[in-house]
Amino acid sequence: MPITAQLESPKGVDLSDPKLLRNFSYIDGRWVAAESGATFAVTDPSDGARLGDVAKLDGKDSAKAVDAAQDAFLTWSSMLPQDRSQLLRRWFDLMLDSKEDLARIMVAEQGKPLSEALGEIDYAAAFVEYYSEEAKRPNIEGVTSHLPDAEVEVWLEPIGVVALITPWNFPTAMLTRKAAAALAAGCTIVAHPSSETPFSATALAELAERAGIPAGVFNVVTGKASTVVPPWTADSRVRALSFTGSTEVGRILYRDSAATVKKLVMELGGHAPVIVFKGCDLDAAVSETIKAKFATSGQDCLGANRIYVDRPIYEDFCRKFTAKSQALTVGRGIDNPDIGPLMNEGAVVKQEEHVADALAKGAKLACGGKRHAIGALFYEPTVLTDVPANAAIMSQETFGPVAAITPFDTEDEVIKRANATEYGLVAYVHSQDPRRIYRVCRALQFGMVAVNRTKVTGAPIPFGGTKQSGLGREGAGLGMREFMEIKYVCRDWG
Repeated sequence: MPITAQLESPKGVDLSDPKLLRNFSYIDGRWVAAESGATFAVTDPSDGARLGDVAKLDGKDSAKAVDAAQDAFLTWSSMLPQDRSQLLRRWFDLMLDSKEDLARIMVAEQGKPLSEALGEIDYAAAFVEYYSEEAKRPNIEGVTSHLPDAEVEVWLEPIGVVALITPWNFPTAMLTRKAAAALAAGCTIVAHPSSETPFSATALAELAERAGIPAGVFNVVTGKASTVVPPWTADSRVRALSFTGSTEVGRILYRDSAATVKKLVMELGGHAPVIVFKGCDLDAAVSETIKAKFATSGQDCLGANRIYVDRPIYEDFCRKFTAKSQALTVGRGIDNPDIGPLMNEGAVVKQEEHVADALAKGAKLACGGKRHAIGALFYEPTVLTDVPANAAIMSQETFGPVAAITPFDTEDEVIKRANATEYGLVAYVHSQDPRRIYRVCRALQFGMVAVNRTKVTGAPIPFGGTKQSGLGREGAGLGMREFMEIKYVCRDWG
């Protein structure tokens, strides 16, 4: 594979440490370009400015990353857990030392507001810190023997090479949430970041190298997913695959991994309901729902998609919510607005289609409803009220700054409406009635439920959904176990 001298260094991001902006893949401890010399451009969604050209590896290159990870597996998995822990801790420390630069890279390629990017770096680093500690936990469980004169043990062992496929909306946190757990378990990694946000991933590889993580343990392969990933799904040496992205792509990976019977960890699409009951703290419910809807400019699988409000407080909620939505600022991420650009033209078109469809079916436009004058990929914070159940926005992820609000009359009714989806990632509930909170949390068919708040995620919790929102869990001790095999040993001492 050609070395780094063949590609011009990326430009346009003001960093204290320019070496963090790497436009090569990182395989077997080396920065490499595609053998073909192919590249792809990465642009700033705020203004379309070209940030740089990144190595576009093909399937042959991608397979070499598996070779490197397989070769490194025995040494890495045999390393003392406390030694793996120390390396992860160094990686964590370096991430925090480079927090400002990592956030600026993310803002440049993803567009999110600077404060959100800084928050994501803290969130991403927390997984590395958490799993640096989990790496030291005992991995043998005692079991009471059911046989005379026999000793029984259950061992947890690293599963092998793990493929990680990460999205553009949280380009740093989604990689560390997966990678830190897998590395702590003793696995080696081949990772593919979104081609829209590769620089956040290669910056992490640079820091991992500085932390002393050995060659071949953490590999990042840039390029098109349709070229890079198929060799991994077909390769029996890749024993597990972790993916965050759409349910549609998840189904494809599920199918393509069947022949090699991989273990799958998938965080797929969401269509989160917000249920606001009468008697709640209305102002708090409005503020929290604003956060749930407009964080990451609405480009979040946890984003509020359907807002159901108890009819007695419906008008007040809509009025207050609309006023707060209209007060949100829109601008370039580096200027730290409330709302930044959407990722691409397709994302903006989807907002336009969902708004037009809802209005055609009887919804009312409370504010927004069109592209923002600041630039082609900016969309106004938009509020739709009285949205009918047959509107596309009530069944499809909008993934943008468009809020859909509708009233409900009874608890049973709203639970049925909230559960009437193929998705089951997160739901939000606002109520001050403890018995109602218990009933509703029990009845909602979602992997996570947030009550009277928006932020629920973090390294110590098992993140994941039900139904077609995913398989397995990320975070917590469960996240590490997703990358481990169970071995049962029964000994007779003779």
